[in-house]
Order: sequence, then structure tokens, then C-alpha cells
Amino acid sequence: MIGADVGSLDGIQSLIDGTVAAFGRLDIMVNNAGMETRTSTLETTERQFDMVIAVDLKSAFFGVQKAAQQMIKQGGGGRIINISSIHEDWPMPGNSPYCAAKGGVRMLTRTAGVELAPHGITVVGVAPGAVHTPIDEVTLSDPKAKAKLESAIPLGRVAEPEEIARMVAFLGSDAASYGTATTYIVDGGMMQASVGL
Repeated sequence: MIGADVGSLDGIQSLIDGTVAAFGRLDIMVNNAGMETRTSTLETTERQFDMVIAVDLKSAFFGVQKAAQQMIKQGGGGRIINISSIHEDWPMPGNSPYCAAKGGVRMLTRTAGVELAPHGITVVGVAPGAVHTPIDEVTLSDPKAKAKLESAIPLGRVAEPEEIARMVAFLGSDAASYGTATTYIVDGGMMQASVGL
């Protein structure tokens, strides 16, 4: 396992270099760092904004860049998968920096997917809804908030991390070879059922 600060270019490069050293090449890159401050447009501080943008957007941008540079250097194409959120396209009042960052990831995925296609590199996004991970723990630990959240999801429950991981595994496989510059939404129908929470 390789640990790194993905909010810095040196950290991202160390992940790429460590992977190539261990396996000889890089075929799949998954950009999966994320955090939020749960602050609104009016109350977000510059420090909070910079922190969210560094972790959620800057890390994805330079993760795509550094992975693509390695894939082009070694030849043979590759797969880049950006883990975003339904909030790349769906408002979440009270979490403005997170939504802005995830919206950036959406357009990064689309633009880089088009730019890198001639190199045989696909770039796709995965936009989960609510998932049973630490980022949603505040909501899931409150029975009333959890019930409200689950009632907004047509499937009636929060996803388990493995359910998102299976989509990522599919997108990294040869079965997904023709998809690029797009986002796959995995939200139990949430975006189609209610206004942004």
C-alpha cells in the first residue's frame, strides 16, 4: 500500500511511480479522494473552500493528468475513473464548495475523455448517491436524518461501498471499452425522485 497526500502534485506522482515500480505499468487509475465541509455559499471560509477544492477537484485533475502521461509513455491506452457524486449535477444547499468541486469533476471527465480518446485512454465518472461511508456518517448516525434520507431514495436504502466498487470494477474492465467522457450514476434512483437534499 502506498500512502500519499493527493492534494499535492508530488503526492499524486508518488502514487503513480510506486504503482509502476510494483507492477511495471499503470493501466487503471481511480481518483477517489473526497471531503466536504457542509457549509453554504454565505458561510464558507477561504480555508474551507481551498481544502475542498484541493482534495475533491485538484486531486482528480492532476490524477488524470499524471495517469494519462504515464499511460501515453508506456503505450496501450488505459482507463481513468473519477469518483464524483450526484452533486456534480444536483444541488445540495448547505454544501456549496463540495457541489462546486464535483461539478468541476464532471466537466474534467467530459473534457479529458475527449482529449485523451486518441491515445486509447477512456475517462469516465461514477456519481454515487448516498453511500454508507464516513462522509455520510453524520446523517446515518441520526435515526431521523437517516429515515428522511432513505425515504428520498426509491430503492429505500443507502448503498454499501461494495455496490459502487462493482461499478468501478466493470468500468475498468474490457466490458466497458466503449464508454468515455461520461458519468455513470449509481444512486438508487435518488436524483429522479426528489429535489436536492
